Amino acid sequence: MTQRAPLSHVRKGIAPLCMAVLILAGCGSGDADTAVVDDDPIGALNVIPNPRVVSGDRGHLHFDSGSRIAVSAETQAIGELLATSLRPATGWAWEVALGEPAAADIVLRLDQAHGDLGEEGYLLVVDEREATVRAATPAGVFYGAQTLLQLLPTEIERPSVADAMVWRVPMVTIEDSPRFEWRGTMLDVARHFFDADEVKRLIDLVARYKINRFHIHLTDDAGWRIEIRSWPDLTTIGATTDHSGGPGGYYTQEQFADIVAYAQARFVTIVPELDMPGHINAALASYAELNESGERTELTPTVPFGSTSLWIDGPDTDRFVDDVVREVAALVPGPDFHIGGDEALATSEEDYVAFIARAQEIVESHGKTMMGWAEIGRANLDPPFLAQHWLLLEDALAARDQGARIIASPARRAYLDMKYDESTPIGLSWAGFIDVRVAYEWDPVLEELVEADVIGLEAPLWTETIDEVADIDFMMFPRLLGYAEIGWSPRDRRNWEEYRARLAQHGPRLDARGVAFFRSPLVDWPAR
Repeated sequence: MTQRAPLSHVRKGIAPLCMAVLILAGCGSGDADTAVVDDDPIGALNVIPNPRVVSGDRGHLHFDSGSRIAVSAETQAIGELLATSLRPATGWAWEVALGEPAAADIVLRLDQAHGDLGEEGYLLVVDEREATVRAATPAGVFYGAQTLLQLLPTEIERPSVADAMVWRVPMVTIEDSPRFEWRGTMLDVARHFFDADEVKRLIDLVARYKINRFHIHLTDDAGWRIEIRSWPDLTTIGATTDHSGGPGGYYTQEQFADIVAYAQARFVTIVPELDMPGHINAALASYAELNESGERTELTPTVPFGSTSLWIDGPDTDRFVDDVVREVAALVPGPDFHIGGDEALATSEEDYVAFIARAQEIVESHGKTMMGWAEIGRANLDPPFLAQHWLLLEDALAARDQGARIIASPARRAYLDMKYDESTPIGLSWAGFIDVRVAYEWDPVLEELVEADVIGLEAPLWTETIDEVADIDFMMFPRLLGYAEIGWSPRDRRNWEEYRARLAQHGPRLDARGVAFFRSPLVDWPAR
């Protein structure tokens, strides 16, 4: 970090009584002109993802029970969210106030002067008076607020009051913006269903690390998880089991819309996936007319790999695809709609190519951009569309050559259902073991691609072996923090040895939030 001039212990005008207790508390900053500061070295910031530019090396601003969050009308909702993160551990009111800030306040402001930082960039300045986040967009303000939370002591993550704490943040200037537009994760709720509250909890966790896409794999052979009013048996029949023979479940449209709104408030875009034309047995078991045989299939927890397909030329198939896309697209404000397209081994090549082209037309007719697993590159498509690389790079390149942008999710690096090592009690290993270092040391601009080809990366969690929220925690964390940094930070700001030291300090933060993460032996976690 760059050097800055040492700061005096207190600003002029602080009463003598305040001077005697400045390390323990402030002096009611809501009505004062000064804030309590100190001159301690700031040490390592331990922010994940690593910011682009950080300056400052000494001094801290102290918050106190009178500290507020000063907002404008455009940042008020972000201020309320920040306050909900600050109140439990501090026990303070953290009033969200319109208007001018007082000393020891947090300030959230839109400022078009920072438009050069892009749609998600921000400037965070902590000085002797206040901590201010400025950005050209609300998203940038939100991300700056997440960084500010990480500058506070680890105890800020506790769900109840942490006694005898000095709540202070280092006096630094951080100028930051992301490398990639798409920084995502995926949860497969088709094989094992997770309810709305469980998904919201995960959205809160990923948003803290500036993940901005949450891809939900809603349908597969094992179950159909979203209400379709024009095809009600998709849930009355197709949602009634799961990969392990359990009871299954589904989201009503109201529940799903609530998840979408919850994510949107945290600047996370929900990307729905309805997997077609393969991975479709839950639908085939619900409606006979989707089968070339004219009969429903058996709804079973598992079917032979790659053995199911829609009846591509069936008289009701286009209506089915149009209806399900129309109803789900109406629930999501985001621009992208994932149609799957992977492992359609029971569909002939000719039928597959025709189906994917028709699917693109249908998705676009409902105002969305089609995305799919990279196999869609085998069809003849028109830009814009997105292809998610997971296995064969030649599929991604074929899609790129037709104008697609690529989301990098290579299974051997980014699949969260892969075991950490051979001793991992859950998960799979067909793509290899992915320990925390393997998950971190790769780049989304894969061989034969250039930066402009790649919109970002996504880390999927398939749930064949994932039954409970604790299983999600164990497989997703701490690897997701590395994926978040790959998506946000410049390549020259990423180094394994330096990252593992920062990651270690996030162990207590995850513990405080009740995350049952994998304590990788590659990381020197603090003692609990």
